[in-house]
Amino acid sequence: MKRIIFVVAFVLAAASLSACGTSPGDRAGSGAMIGAGVGAGAGLLVGAPIEGALIGGAVGAGTGALTSPSTINLGEPAWER
Repeated sequence: MKRIIFVVAFVLAAASLSACGTSPGDRAGSGAMIGAGVGAGAGLLVGAPIEGALIGGAVGAGTGALTSPSTINLGEPAWER
């Protein structure tokens, strides 16, 4: 049960952190990277880090592409500074 709660917390963190940047492409790219990292971490807990990274990356990219900068704005991406 603790693992399930931890995985859900990781997925929620990925979704909430996935929208860095101002354009949809920036947001999808950063969301995919953050989601893959969080997903791999969650996947390690259940023995499937590759699958976790793939799922987390997809969720992060989708969330980043579908949200607008006014919804979640974490600032300018590091690669544009």
